[in-house]
Amino acid sequence: MRIHQLRNATLIIESGAFRILVDPMLAARHGLPPLCLRGGWQRNPLVDLPPSAAAALDGVTHCLITHCRKGHFDHLDRAGVEFLRDRQIPLICTPHDAPYLARRGLRVQPLPRDHQRPSAFLGGQIRTLRCTHGRGLVGRLMEHGVGYFIQLPGEPSLHLCGDTVLSPVLRRFLTEQQPDICVAPAGGARLDLGGEIIMGLDQVLELTTLLKGQVVANHLQALNHCPVTRSALLAAAREAGLSQRLWVPEDGEMLHFEARESRH
Repeated sequence: MRIHQLRNATLIIESGAFRILVDPMLAARHGLPPLCLRGGWQRNPLVDLPPSAAAALDGVTHCLITHCRKGHFDHLDRAGVEFLRDRQIPLICTPHDAPYLARRGLRVQPLPRDHQRPSAFLGGQIRTLRCTHGRGLVGRLMEHGVGYFIQLPGEPSLHLCGDTVLSPVLRRFLTEQQPDICVAPAGGARLDLGGEIIMGLDQVLELTTLLKGQVVANHLQALNHCPVTRSALLAAAREAGLSQRLWVPEDGEMLHFEARESRH
């Protein structure tokens, strides 16, 4: 399995002939509104897609959307909708999001409402896990979405956390399932009101200690409400003795993973 980090939560999972696009935010730099006013009026995204993105996107065969409503353009923006619609790429999503996406002309394939029930997926299986996209008042305003646990033949098991803090539900799931790879949002995003709405530095380190496998941190340095930097996260991982299992890819970087084996 290869994971091609593009920008923010947007990445491509490569397995055999399949190329699975996750949460496409494809707008040009500064093509989207700011998500907070803290630190000035910075439009998003803060950076362009990497040069490798165009060729990588040409090969996409499927798409996963973790959440997309209530203004969450950082997981599906207008450019992402146009890309998926023009190519009629099969789009796996929740039943909650399916009508919203179908109205935009997308080829939706909703999963069951039961988070405990796996569905067939590319010769293997996939299931969802409910996210906690912030707590308290700000949490009540957010679209919480899901993460995806993916098991494909001959590949390491993979959990895409989606936008979530390290909730008791996620802690229990990771401890029990022990996915070989876990992709976690690490930007410490917060709006102008309330606390963090995704994991920040401390929670990503805690998540890494729960697991025996590899952790890939993303959602970094692409949106104006995500203050955590790659350098700070890497330094903290070294200090905690976790740098051998916590990956912090640059935009455009490709990571290679073997099934239940060490990386290379």
